[in-house]
Amino acid sequence: MQEFSVSPREMAESLWRHRRLALTLIRSDVAGRYRGSMLGLAWSFFHPVFMLLVYTFVFSVVFKARWSGGSESKAEFAIVLFAGLLVFGLFSECVNKAPGLILGNASYVKKVLFPLEILPWITFGSALFHMLVGLLVWLIFYVLLLGVPPLTAVLLPIVLLPVVLLTLGCSWFLASLGVFVRDVSQIVSVLTATLMFMSPIFYPVSVLPEAYQPLLLMNPLTPAVEQVRDVLVWGRMPDWTVFGVSFVAAVIVCWLGFAWFQRTRKGFADVM
Repeated sequence: MQEFSVSPREMAESLWRHRRLALTLIRSDVAGRYRGSMLGLAWSFFHPVFMLLVYTFVFSVVFKARWSGGSESKAEFAIVLFAGLLVFGLFSECVNKAPGLILGNASYVKKVLFPLEILPWITFGSALFHMLVGLLVWLIFYVLLLGVPPLTAVLLPIVLLPVVLLTLGCSWFLASLGVFVRDVSQIVSVLTATLMFMSPIFYPVSVLPEAYQPLLLMNPLTPAVEQVRDVLVWGRMPDWTVFGVSFVAAVIVCWLGFAWFQRTRKGFADVM
């Protein structure tokens, strides 16, 4: 029986070996989402614009929410809010799809030569595309409403690394688990919906009573959301100690998820 490597290097080397296949599948996944619609890929731009307007109206007009330490500007609140949603959207899109990745591509399981381990990369690539479109929308609104973003914005790819690794690790783990436990997709959808409101997306950590702040800080998305806002909106350098701890933890989660996937993939064909 074929053995599959669980080496940390294999996570990246597998993607590199199959990069052309991965790019083709990512393009197909992105295009397939809008296939048949009148506006096509333009929806990937209009959707974040619409959501930005809706969230701004609901939270800054209806609930009259203001960001702690910021101004009374509705525009600033929208910019701060949307920066957090970009991070959560990348994570949630991948994690929600992960339990059905293998089940939805059952024909690939029988093909010995197909690299099943790249499927989470395909979902991530598609989610990253939509995040980049959302980031473009964010940038346009920022320039129009507040001016030029701070120079620290160039650090965005670096501060996103922990959440990228965390997302991939969770995706590998859930993609495998979803084959054996079909209820996983339902559980994950509930957990991600809960996680959205238990992350500092609609509010800063500082507004919570001190007794509850450690609970929020245990959320693995909290450091990423906070540091993305620091570099994109507030013009602050990342807290490198927090970043280092988050990065190491994310590397461990990523490898453990990949190792679980590689160890269990031999049983996929038996239960499908």
